[in-house]
Amino acid sequence: MKMCKVPSRSGQFLAHNLTLLKFLLLLLALAVSLSLVIHHYLANLSTAGDFQPDPHRTRLIDGLPGDPDSELPHARPASGSRQQEIEELRRIKASVSNELRQLENRRLHLQADITDYAGKIDALKAEHGVLNKEVSQIRVSLEHIRFEQEERRLHAPNIRAPHRILRTVDPQEPLDMPGSAHHCRMESCFDFSRCSLVSGFPVFLYDPHRYALPGHPVTPGVASAVLSYLSRSSYRTEDAASACLFVLVLGETSAGSAPPSAGDVEDMLLGLPHWAGDGRNHLLLTLASSLATADLLTGVATGRAMVAQPFFTDTAYRPGFDLVIPPNFGPSVREGMWRHLPQISPVRRKLLLSYLGEYSPLHSQHPPSDHRLQPHDFPDNSPRGGKVAGRRPLSAIDSSLLSSQTYFSHIEQAIVASLKSFQVSYQGSVDVDLSCGQFGRALTTPADWSLCDSASARRDRTIGSTFSLILLPLNASLESTLAFQTRLYEALNYGAIPVILGSHGLLPFAEVLRWESAAVVLPTPRVTEIPFFLQSFPDEAVSSLRLQGRHFFLNYLSSTESVLDTVLATLRSRLQIPPVTAREEPAPTAFPPGFVPLKYEGPEPEPESDEVLGPAETPFPSEAFRHNYSTSSVLDPFNSLGDPFTLYPYTPFEPVLPSEAKFKGSSFGFRPINRGAGGDGKDFSIALGGNTAREQFTVVMLTYDREVVLLQALQRFKGLPFLNKVLVVWNGEGPPSEDLRWPDIGVPIKVVKTRKNSLNNRFLPYEAIETEAVLSIDDDAHLRHDEIVFGFRVWREERTRVVGFPGRFHAWDVRHQSWNYNSNYSCELSMVLTGAAFFHKYYAYQYSYVMPQAIRDKVDEYMNCEDIAMNFLVAHITRKPPVKVTSRWTFRCPGCPSTLSSNSSHFEERHRCINFFSQVYGYMPLLYTQYRVDSVLFKTRISHDKTKCFKYI
Repeated sequence: MKMCKVPSRSGQFLAHNLTLLKFLLLLLALAVSLSLVIHHYLANLSTAGDFQPDPHRTRLIDGLPGDPDSELPHARPASGSRQQEIEELRRIKASVSNELRQLENRRLHLQADITDYAGKIDALKAEHGVLNKEVSQIRVSLEHIRFEQEERRLHAPNIRAPHRILRTVDPQEPLDMPGSAHHCRMESCFDFSRCSLVSGFPVFLYDPHRYALPGHPVTPGVASAVLSYLSRSSYRTEDAASACLFVLVLGETSAGSAPPSAGDVEDMLLGLPHWAGDGRNHLLLTLASSLATADLLTGVATGRAMVAQPFFTDTAYRPGFDLVIPPNFGPSVREGMWRHLPQISPVRRKLLLSYLGEYSPLHSQHPPSDHRLQPHDFPDNSPRGGKVAGRRPLSAIDSSLLSSQTYFSHIEQAIVASLKSFQVSYQGSVDVDLSCGQFGRALTTPADWSLCDSASARRDRTIGSTFSLILLPLNASLESTLAFQTRLYEALNYGAIPVILGSHGLLPFAEVLRWESAAVVLPTPRVTEIPFFLQSFPDEAVSSLRLQGRHFFLNYLSSTESVLDTVLATLRSRLQIPPVTAREEPAPTAFPPGFVPLKYEGPEPEPESDEVLGPAETPFPSEAFRHNYSTSSVLDPFNSLGDPFTLYPYTPFEPVLPSEAKFKGSSFGFRPINRGAGGDGKDFSIALGGNTAREQFTVVMLTYDREVVLLQALQRFKGLPFLNKVLVVWNGEGPPSEDLRWPDIGVPIKVVKTRKNSLNNRFLPYEAIETEAVLSIDDDAHLRHDEIVFGFRVWREERTRVVGFPGRFHAWDVRHQSWNYNSNYSCELSMVLTGAAFFHKYYAYQYSYVMPQAIRDKVDEYMNCEDIAMNFLVAHITRKPPVKVTSRWTFRCPGCPSTLSSNSSHFEERHRCINFFSQVYGYMPLLYTQYRVDSVLFKTRISHDKTKCFKYI
C-alpha cells in the first residue's frame, strides 16, 4: 500500500510565510514606483510655475496683484483663475510631500518587517533541520521499539541480584554417615539444606575466647584478627539457626608444651552447642602463627566437620572436603603489605637458585598412628638412586627391596649429591647449603627437610635468588608440613619463584588456584636437571611467574584477612553460592531539600551538523548480575588480577557469543547493522551492531566552582545518542547557586554532593550509574557528538581498556633512573587522560575499594594524578595499553577561571606520582601503544551513492 506524504506542520507554516513575503515585496515595489512618478511630475510643474522674465510668459503674469511690475505701462490685468491654479498646485504639492513622507515611513517599517521575517525564515530553516533530524531519529527509535516489543514477547527477563532466603529452623535430623570418616566428601558429609543458593552463605563464628581447648587457647593476636574480620564481613550471622557454616578456631601449642589428648579434643567438640552429634557444616580452623604450632587433631574423630590447616598426612586429608591453608605469619589485614615486598625487576637476580635446609631422618621415631607408614605408601615406581651424571634424570628403583629407612636414605643421598654438584658446576649462580650447621634448626619433622636459621637470614638468602628450591618430605605420607608451607610462604613473600621438587605435596588453596602459573613443580627424578631446566626460562616467563606469585601472596596468603577471605570463598564456591554483591556509592543530591532547580528557557544551541549518529532512545540500564552463578565457570576470578571475593553487576571480561548466535535464538538485545546484512553509513547510524547487545553510556562530569562553564558543557549534550544520563559530581563546598538555569538535554541530569573535595570522587561507583560504559569528562572538555559516539562504539569493542582522546606517555629518565610523565606529541603513548575517556564501571569499583589505599591517599595529597592512577589500575588488571581515538591531543578552555593543570608544580607532582604508583604495584604496569583508532571508511574513496560511517572521523 502506498503512503501519501502529508506536509509537516513546519512545512505548511513556511509556505504561508513565503506567500505573505511575496505580497509585501510587490506592494513595496508599487509604492516606490508611484512615489517616483509623482515626484518627477511635481518637479517639472514647480519649475514651470516659478516666475521668470521669459518673454513668452510675460503677458501671462502682467497685472498680477501685488506685483510691482504690474504698474508698468504695458501691463494688463491679471487672471484670477491662474492664481487659483497656483494655489491648488501648491496645496497638492504639500499634500503629496506628506504622502511621500508617510510612504517613506511605511517603506522603512516594511523593510524592518522584511528583515524580521528573513530572520524568522532562517530560524525556521534551522528548526526545520533540527526537526528533520529528530524525525529521522524517531523513525529509527520506532524501529528499535518494535524490536524491543518482539524481544519481550520471545524472551523471559534475566535474573537479577539474588534475594536472600534463609532457613528458619535448626534441624537435628540424623544423617547417614559414610562408610569411613576418611571418605567424607561434600555430597556425603555436608548438609546442603542449610545452604540455599540464595542464602547468602551465612557464617556463625564460635567465640574464640569462650570455646577453646584448656591449656591451648587461641593466641590473642589471632583471636582479635578473626573477630575483627568477621565483624565487618557480610557473611557473619549471630543466628545459628540460619547459619550455613559454623567456624571454630583452634588454639596452638606453645614451644615445649605437649599437645592435648585426642579424647580431650573430642570432648570439647561434642560440647559445642551446634555440633549436632557429628559436626555437620562445621569448619575446624587452625591458623598457625608460629613454627611451634602442632596438629591438635591428630587421632581425633572429627566426624563430618571440615578441617583447614597447614599440615596433613595422606590418611587424614580428605580431598575436596578438607582445606590446606598457608601459615598465618602476616599481619591481620593485607592493606600496606606492598611496602614489604620486593620489586618485580630486575627479573634476573644475583642467584639463579638457592636452598638452605637439612634432611631429618626417621631413625627410631615414627609418625603418629594415623601417619604410620604402610607398604602401600611407597609406589611401585619410586625414584631410584644411582650415579648422578650431567643432566640425566634419576632412574627408577624397586622400593620393595628397601626398608623405609633405606628408601629415604637412598633418595636423600641422590638429592644431596645432585644439589652439591650444582654448587660446583654453577658456582656463583647456585647457592645450596644442605646442613643447618651453625645456623641451627628452626623446625624439624622426621623424614622432612628441616628449616634452618632465623627468618631474617632466610629472607636475605631468598630475596637475592630468582628461584627458590623447595624439597617435599621424602615420606610421601606427609602431604603437607609446616616446614614446606613456610618455605612456600617465604619464597612468594620475597619474590623468588618456588621450584617444588616432588609431586605429592598439597599446595594451599589448590582447589581454586592454578599454581603452575606461579610456581615450578618438578618430579623428584628431575633433580639432576634443575639448573638446565630453569636456565631455559626467558625473562618474560620469569616475570610472569613472579607477578602471579605476588598476586597469590597478596590476595590469598599474606594476612589473616587474606587467608580467611580465601577459606570462605573456596567453601562458598564448592556450594555454588555467589559472593556478596559489590557496594554501591550513594548519590545524594547537591541541592537543598525541597529545592526545584530552575529550567533554562533561552535559545537552543544550533546542531553541529545534520548527521544522524544514532536513534533517539529513552534511557535504559545495562543488564546486571547476569553471571550470578556462572562467574567462576567462565571468568576464573581467583587466577586473574582483580577481586575474586565480590560479585559485581557486570565485568568487562564476560564472554561474547559467536556471530551466528544472534540470528539463531540468542538475539535478545542485539541490533545488527541492517539486520546482519551490513551496510554503509546510513545503515550504520541506525544500529549499534558489534558483538554485544545494545547499551547506553553515562557521562560523569567532575566540577568545582565553574558554574557557567558547567552549564555550557551540559547544554552541548542535548540530542546526544546513546546517552543514559549525566552525573555531575559537585566537589564544591556549598550547593550550586539557586539562580542557575539547568538545560533540558533530553536525559536526566543528577548533581551529586560529595563528602569532601577529592579527585577520587570522579571514579566512585555511584548507584546512579546504571550502565556499564562510563564517559568521564571534564567540564572544560569540548567534544563533538560524532567524536563521543565514535569513542563509545570503539569502547564497545575494547571493553577491558580505557578508550579516550588526549594521549600521554611515561618516559624513562636515564640520568635519575626513574620515570617521568610526558605530555609532548609522540608516536608512542601509554595513557589517555580521563578528562575525556570511556571506561567500564567495574574499574570504578576496583579503583575505590580494591586498589591500594596508598594510591588514593597520594591523589588527595597532591590533588592530582587520579587519571594516572586509573591508567595504572586498568593496565595492571588487563596487561594492555589504552586505546586512543581521533587526533585530539589536548583541550583548551580560554574562558575558564582556573585549572589545576595550570599550577607550576603540576608536572613535577605527576612525575612523583608515576614513580610512587610503580612502587606500590611492584613494577611499571603501563604499556606502550603506537596506533590510534579512526573510523573504518575514514579517507576511503567511496561511490557517490554511498555514505561514510562518520563524515568527519
